[in-house]
Amino acid sequence: MRTSHKMYLTFILSSACIFLYQYHMSIPRITSFSQQSINEVITTSTTTKNLLPTVKISNKTTPSAYTKNLFPYHFLSTNNLTKQSFTTTKHSQTASEPSIQNDMYNLTTFGALAVETVNSLTSSIHPPPPPLYIITPTYRRPEQLAELTRLGYTLKHISNLFWLVIEDAEKPTTLVTKLLQKINVPFSHLVAQMPEKFRKNKVKPRGVSNRNRGLEWIRANASDGVLYFADDDNTYDLDIFDEMRYTKKVSMWPVGLITKYGVSSPIVRNGTISGFYDGWIGGRKFPVDMAGFAVNVNFLISRPNASMPYKPGYEEDGFLKSLSPLNLTEIELMASNCTQILVWHTQSKKNPNAMALDMTKYNNTNLVELKQILV
Repeated sequence: MRTSHKMYLTFILSSACIFLYQYHMSIPRITSFSQQSINEVITTSTTTKNLLPTVKISNKTTPSAYTKNLFPYHFLSTNNLTKQSFTTTKHSQTASEPSIQNDMYNLTTFGALAVETVNSLTSSIHPPPPPLYIITPTYRRPEQLAELTRLGYTLKHISNLFWLVIEDAEKPTTLVTKLLQKINVPFSHLVAQMPEKFRKNKVKPRGVSNRNRGLEWIRANASDGVLYFADDDNTYDLDIFDEMRYTKKVSMWPVGLITKYGVSSPIVRNGTISGFYDGWIGGRKFPVDMAGFAVNVNFLISRPNASMPYKPGYEEDGFLKSLSPLNLTEIELMASNCTQILVWHTQSKKNPNAMALDMTKYNNTNLVELKQILV
């Protein structure tokens, strides 16, 4: 936060404290409040009237979770406030003194309002970060639900994110849909089958139809932000998402556990990219891993013909070249100038399909339902 913003918020908080002190000093002169007077507009004192806005307490006012955490023992709902009048006790106070409980409640309520005001000002100073669109291709296999679970709960920590989960299937798998609903990250569950002509190939261009479907969705539904191809078999440090969301054109960073080199990364000399380090260059202009780059949405939209080719081993290179014109000097380097590994190509161990269940022996048991989950 800039120094001027800190000074401004400090000034606001100081004024709020003065306001609370003056209010507290005025309590002995108050005998009671009626239902009507509590619902009236509460104006600030002369000292602070130009700093804190006029507020109104009504039955519909609900304190935020943040405010409730600040005042866990004293903050009641305003429904309770409007049902009470501030009266005296028979033994411990004189006729001009409100009860200590009501005194505490009053101060807590006004303190909460001051905090809400500062929170509102802070939100206006710090707008939400640019949105992230995460494209995850997937297909039915023994590891699918496990890997989507791991990735989904990682993405749950990231703000302002939309998850595009795209299956290579005729229709969305019900189990996947239910999992996405449970994880509760904003998502769209789509399908995009691999063209039949590629299914017979020994090496299949897996995930291409899914990613192209994701690009199609983004062009139709997004106007700003950053897109990222996040496969479900990788492991992600949360920092990479915070860094990539400010990509202006195309950003890149290292990916660990790739080929015999152990890492795929841009080569950086004196702060600029001079080439690529990868276990298989293969004549590619951009020999990078799918998890090692992000693209600005507006930059993508300005390249209407950009897409991923059905060419195994050249998917990343073909997509990045389709964003032409794109020069190496325009690549933005993340992860501390590519000196950190924030994404790992972990890949789950391949598991064989589960054995068929002996229905004669295990019918009417829990194993029948478990078998429906397994592949």
